[in-house]
Amino acid sequence: MYNRKKIIIIFLFTSLITLAVGAINPVRQKERNLKVLPKDISDEKLDSIMNTYTKALGVKCEFCHARNKNFIVDLDFASDAEPMKENARAMMQMVININKTYFYFDSTARPEYLNVITCKTCHRGEPIPQTH
Repeated sequence: MYNRKKIIIIFLFTSLITLAVGAINPVRQKERNLKVLPKDISDEKLDSIMNTYTKALGVKCEFCHARNKNFIVDLDFASDAEPMKENARAMMQMVININKTYFYFDSTARPEYLNVITCKTCHRGEPIPQTH
């Protein structure tokens, strides 16, 4: 009886540790499809930039990213299936070019990371910027 309790406790403890590690380290999609941002960008920097975009446009990730067919993660970040993703790339390139052309005074900073002009400058929390 004592051994059975001990085995159950060890099993429960191991399960809790496994769940905790899974919650701390979510599954990451390995494949990348970066065409505008630097290919050597860190996961943390990429996540930070993408979070900035979602806030500036008042959208969620699925606005530009297609659903994943293999269900490892909800979205297939590398896929180009969602047409809005190409539009987002064009907007990113436009903002990078504006910052690089008119505000690139610090040659130690990469132009992709300049944030004088940002998505929020025009979008102000809306997916489609107001034109009035």
